Amino acid sequence: MQVINRSEKYLTGVVKFWFVLATIGQFAFGIYVLSFYGGSTIQGDFAKWNDVLPHGYTPGDWKGNLTVGIHVILAAILIFGGPLQIMPFIRNRFGKFHRILGKVYLVTAVLVSVAGVVMVFTQGSVGDQTMHYLICVQVIYILWFAVKTIQEARSKNFESHRKWALRLFMVTNGVWFFRIGLMAWLFVFQKPVGFDPETFTGPFLTTLSVFTYAIPIALVLLESYFYAQKRANPIVNWAASFFITIFSLVTLLGVMGAIIGLWLPRIF
Repeated sequence: MQVINRSEKYLTGVVKFWFVLATIGQFAFGIYVLSFYGGSTIQGDFAKWNDVLPHGYTPGDWKGNLTVGIHVILAAILIFGGPLQIMPFIRNRFGKFHRILGKVYLVTAVLVSVAGVVMVFTQGSVGDQTMHYLICVQVIYILWFAVKTIQEARSKNFESHRKWALRLFMVTNGVWFFRIGLMAWLFVFQKPVGFDPETFTGPFLTTLSVFTYAIPIALVLLESYFYAQKRANPIVNWAASFFITIFSLVTLLGVMGAIIGLWLPRIF
């Protein structure tokens, strides 16, 4: 019993540690999004969008520009709203806020994911066609998990609802995980390895896309956590803890790399 408790405590601890890292990274990303896009919009320098998004701003194309702007605003809602929706003390103490935010988050996730695919194939995006089609797989996950989250909530199966909501959170943040994975890679090697930074294509980026969008590592690790909770077996707990610890270290490197090398320089 003591061994099981120790393994359970470590598993719970490492999951909380990852969530803290993810929350810091999400909020930092959100501040960057609001500062960069909001600042350039207030200044009237819409062309600056193209520093981050290829064809983000096209002179004369008010529909396309409006679509990009709305997409950025909704993305900011997801970035800040996701961690808040998961925090237990908010869910337990502010139930009404949790329910309202949950509905907003879910609708926004669907809108942003569908709009994102439309933007990729109409406005253009970085990467090759393989990466673009893999993003479509992510959208399928989002739509599927959103429906299941609603169904379980309406059926008052709140434990199952919580799990589907967490799955939705993981896949909705696919783009964020991609950025963090890329920045962790660059943080380690200190230069582009396995891809061409000019065309933004290469075996590393394809592999990262597969394990971010099509077979999301974040989702696999979440399922391993659910499985460990169900089995309550020390070996399973330690195995899940090991892989989540590695994932946490990669997240730490990625968040540090993104804040220092990508987000802060574009804010200041």
